[in-house]
Amino acid sequence: MRRIASVFLSLSAVLATSALAAPQAGAAPQADGAASVPSGWVAVDGAELRHITDQAEGRQASSAAGRSAAAVEPELLAVQSVRNEKFVATEAGYAAPNTGVLRARSAQVGGGWEGFTFEFDEASGTVALKSLANGKYVAVEKNYTGNAQNVLRARSAAVGGWERFVLYYNEDLDHWALQSTLNGMFVTMENSFTGSLQYVLRARSAEITGSWEEFVLYDLDI
Repeated sequence: MRRIASVFLSLSAVLATSALAAPQAGAAPQADGAASVPSGWVAVDGAELRHITDQAEGRQASSAAGRSAAAVEPELLAVQSVRNEKFVATEAGYAAPNTGVLRARSAQVGGGWEGFTFEFDEASGTVALKSLANGKYVAVEKNYTGNAQNVLRARSAAVGGWERFVLYYNEDLDHWALQSTLNGMFVTMENSFTGSLQYVLRARSAEITGSWEEFVLYDLDI
């Protein structure tokens, strides 16, 4: 297992030192659903996440005020479900049509299966997730049906509306949440599912109701 350094989070300190203010929660893209952002959750952009991870790793964090949007580098992170405390993995070995689905099923980070590159687009305030397991971007499968509808799947070669998310942080809880720009819904870990889709991630919640929609981010020291 590669060592993981926890991302220590203090959003208020980040906002105080950064000239790049996070997008307002109410401005998050909403397509089909009427998803709402509860009080205490704030959208975070790439510069702020970079500042946070710099602090966590003990590096000298540069001022976001002197940075251009293009200079914000991707972050290499692991995602852990608050609900079952498992790390999210890309099921690259699954057969079609579920090849590359994301499931919170790993007890530890053993390699690329649990690693994701977070690539921010500062103009839209959104993030795309690229799986280290197969080099594909994570998409929301809106056209799937049944329990698989809106599952997250690493299957795209490029980034469009299906692959964009707004990243939120709650300082009191020290947790993160993801909202799909495709359908306006928050990503949930399906703890009650059984079979091959148990613990799958799906963009299907109209609000952040609890641990099902909450995650912890870890910086991968690779």
